[in-house]
Amino acid sequence: MATSTKSLVSIADISRDEILTLLGQARYFEENPNNRILQGKVVATLFFEPSTRTRLSFETAVNRLGGRVIGFSDASTTSSTKGETLKDTIKMVSNYVDLIVMRHYLEGAARYATEVTDIPIINAGDGANQHPSQTMLDLYSIYKTQGRLEDLDITLVGDLKYGRTVHSLLHAMKHFPARFKFVACDELKMPQEYKDFCDANGIKYEEYTEFSPEVINNSDIIYMTRVQRERFTDIMEYERVKNLYNLNNAMVQDSRDNLRILHPLPRVNELSMDLDDNPKAYYFEQAKNGLYARQAIICRSLGIDIPVIPAQK
Repeated sequence: MATSTKSLVSIADISRDEILTLLGQARYFEENPNNRILQGKVVATLFFEPSTRTRLSFETAVNRLGGRVIGFSDASTTSSTKGETLKDTIKMVSNYVDLIVMRHYLEGAARYATEVTDIPIINAGDGANQHPSQTMLDLYSIYKTQGRLEDLDITLVGDLKYGRTVHSLLHAMKHFPARFKFVACDELKMPQEYKDFCDANGIKYEEYTEFSPEVINNSDIIYMTRVQRERFTDIMEYERVKNLYNLNNAMVQDSRDNLRILHPLPRVNELSMDLDDNPKAYYFEQAKNGLYARQAIICRSLGIDIPVIPAQK
């Protein structure tokens, strides 16, 4: 067993080899989801912002590996409502646990947490910034369905401005050359800093405002996103853009056989329910893959060595 402990704040913090190792370990956990390697370990899940899939999959990951979970899913029930600072909360919780999984509405909160504690931190989403564990399950889902990560046509649709899942995915894909299509209205287009990142790292991309048949039919992966009401300060702007992009069954009838449709969930109107039985719809399996990816991430952060099984289609 290794002795190092490692936080995961941004997918940019880990190398290509580490990503591939985590994918192979996720495959191991898919085949062996239940064991006791976290016996005696306590993990805190601190969710200052609402979550269903991320929190439940992290907590399930710990439970299936024999660890214990403490924490909260509603910050209004904590001492932060009394004015306790994030620093004090992190330092206090660090006294009780071996690992902290944290979601926070402020960008940079997870990075800050690593500066005030020696306990490893896993970023479960910080504002519109990063969501590295989602990226790992996204990469695992792409790898499983396509058999590779390189040389793919990946289309990102919807909220590309505030969507931390697509931001994290771009950071990871600097290691795996692919071609991106960004489909968004002007109000929600990919921020310039991420386009600059693509330019600096040789990531090819094109921008579209129309979600056309040509775009759909030339995609290996379509990654739909929800327009996030909680990110908008102007509710009228949200109402104006919330239903601009949706996908239904008829729209993918001429798409590539290998097309898979991803979505970090929850969905609102952007994915029609008539897609759910289409074999190209992969978003529920994608969510299931989150359990295995997060088991691998937890073990990495705790310095626990896990076998690596190459991912397969």
